[in-house]
Amino acid sequence: MNKKILIDLIGIELIALVVVVGFKLSPILLPKADVTVMPDPACDLQKQACAVTLPAGGKVELSMGDKAIPLVKPFGVRVTTSGFSPSRVELDFAGVDMNMGYNRPELALQGEGRYVGEATLPVCITGHMDWQATLLIEAGSERIAIPYRFATGGQE
Repeated sequence: MNKKILIDLIGIELIALVVVVGFKLSPILLPKADVTVMPDPACDLQKQACAVTLPAGGKVELSMGDKAIPLVKPFGVRVTTSGFSPSRVELDFAGVDMNMGYNRPELALQGEGRYVGEATLPVCITGHMDWQATLLIEAGSERIAIPYRFATGGQE
């Protein structure tokens, strides 16, 4: 009888541990934003830079080159900000219809208001893949999210 109780207690402790670890990691895996700004859906990140004006003032521009975003090859990412000074800039890539794993490079400050980095997208076995690249910006105590949609592979 004591052995069964001990096994049950160990099981309950393991479940509690999983819940605590999940709770602690949730802000990393599922970022929360204080402000979400929707970009112009007509802006194509694979052809041009896309700019957004923030509600509290300031402007953000994201550029991922001027041609199709490659798969399994590094490509440059550039963010330019004006009117405010972010303390952190990240770009979170997520598959719209398929989980493609954690992919969130942090961009490095390269001068006043200019952040650069490199990203690599995994290949999708179906060829065509819809992506959401969410720009995450921390400015003061506020976290701003700007979700951009684009597609790779297949006929575009």
